[in-house]
Amino acid sequence: MNCRLCEVHCLVSHSKSKDIIKAFRTERGKVVPRITVETSGPVSFAVQCRHCEDAYCLEACMTGAIALDPETGRITHDADRCVGCWMCIMVCPNGALRTNPAHHVVAGCDLCIETGTPACVEACPNEALYIEGDDE
Repeated sequence: MNCRLCEVHCLVSHSKSKDIIKAFRTERGKVVPRITVETSGPVSFAVQCRHCEDAYCLEACMTGAIALDPETGRITHDADRCVGCWMCIMVCPNGALRTNPAHHVVAGCDLCIETGTPACVEACPNEALYIEGDDE
């Protein structure tokens, strides 16, 4: 449907204020959504990290800023270790990783670890986004 609510809620979820107005007015540019909606004519689809089993980004990261959590299978990003070389962005077959220019680090989907359910999934009015393996 291309409503882009997933992008909005992702941006707010990763903002400091967690407030939609403040996130867009004062924090925009400092925080980027970890999901983007691509559109081509009537077709649109969301692009976000797929947390690949054999993640190329994991292999390409020279500092260990990208790691695999063995318990959850999630790909994690440690902004403190990221040097902004963008190798992970170049090797990602899904085009899912983005730069966060304000902090010169990579921004990738973290599946909203702090809340448990990704904001994009919760906000999608058509249930077009889901977590694979969910019972729903």
